[in-house]
Amino acid sequence: MCKGKGGKCLASGGAHTVEAAPDMPDHAIIFNPNARSEKSRDLADTLREIAPDAELRMTTGPGEATRLAAEAAREGFRVVAAAGGDGTVNEVVNGLAGTQAALGVLPVGTMNVFAKEHGLPEKLDAAWSVIRSGNVREIDLLAANGTHFIQLAGVGFDAQVVKETTWQSKKNLGPLSYLISAAQIAARKPPRLIVEAGGRNSEGSFVLIGNGRYYGAKLVLFPKARVDDGMLDVLIFKNTGYLDLAKYLTGVLLGRHTGMGGVEYFQVAEATVRSEQEVPVEVDGELSGALPVTFRVAGKMRVCVP
Repeated sequence: MCKGKGGKCLASGGAHTVEAAPDMPDHAIIFNPNARSEKSRDLADTLREIAPDAELRMTTGPGEATRLAAEAAREGFRVVAAAGGDGTVNEVVNGLAGTQAALGVLPVGTMNVFAKEHGLPEKLDAAWSVIRSGNVREIDLLAANGTHFIQLAGVGFDAQVVKETTWQSKKNLGPLSYLISAAQIAARKPPRLIVEAGGRNSEGSFVLIGNGRYYGAKLVLFPKARVDDGMLDVLIFKNTGYLDLAKYLTGVLLGRHTGMGGVEYFQVAEATVRSEQEVPVEVDGELSGALPVTFRVAGKMRVCVP
């Protein structure tokens, strides 16, 4: 819960306020020193400058942000902010799931899709002002076999790109690193995926699950998605060859992909994806095991928004 005027947390669009105990701590910031090209000391100094009253907790390896976020929530911090990319945000989300702490986001990563979805400023001081403003929205908290996520998930092509794009290439090339991996994977024979949802079975080569509308560099892949509607948005792509991907991308750019041949789009409360092959799964841009996987809405999460 974000602290607002008079110690109240105001839920945007909601009809209630939540009183905060005056003796509770306010803000913790969990930051990933590798989320920027600067040295960790530079990022830490920046965070201390813009948020002098917040407690900083630095991660030292994969998965640690989850532990740090869970600890901060147990200690009573009203807001636990993730300073990093979508991967750091996802780890913090998994630490906060099931708690009363609100999620804040300071976008300093490569893609920052979640920040774009919610209109969060790119500049850290402005993003911190959003967190301090006290405006909180409840959004759907999704799960993939127990791993939580709040923006999107992918099975097959999308997850394979995540798996094969190294941290070093992301650091050196930024978003271009994903395109290079995608070009290499598109030349391979795709897996056969079975999607069980809403009492029907569908087949495809790769599957995307959306909570919000955006994917990647602010591409609207899920036009019907609402972050608080209690539904999964499911996109099934039948093929992943070069010509197919070019056609899909053109459709996305024109806003017509959901009606194209070879594409299936629907909303559902739960979906299971299976395959006879070993196929990776990603959530919020981070690998999360392999098939089979069941996606579902697991609850709600409070998020600091403009």
